[in-house]
Amino acid sequence: MEDIDIARQAKLKNITEVATKLGINEEYIEQYGKYKAKISNKLYEEMKSKKDGNLILVTSINPTPLGEGKTTISIGLADGLSRNRKKINFSIKRTITSGQFLA
Repeated sequence: MEDIDIARQAKLKNITEVATKLGINEEYIEQYGKYKAKISNKLYEEMKSKKDGNLILVTSINPTPLGEGKTTISIGLADGLSRNRKKINFSIKRTITSGQFLA
């Protein structure tokens, strides 16, 4: 099965559902359609006084023979961690010099 076939089978979640699961109120969301949004800097300002979380860095030289690269591994790691914790927030930042950040 090709990557595009797997992607086409994925069922997208509404961004408001994702935000609710992460504990982000709608007042901080600027939606761009049903499936993507920007988060207001006001949320950062309110949260910066809270205790910091953990940062996991995922690096790799090349993907596996099946095509799983850093992004796929990072999403899988976040999904797995979320099953054992009440809440997990993650983002993937793609950069050439430092790999991807799962925060």
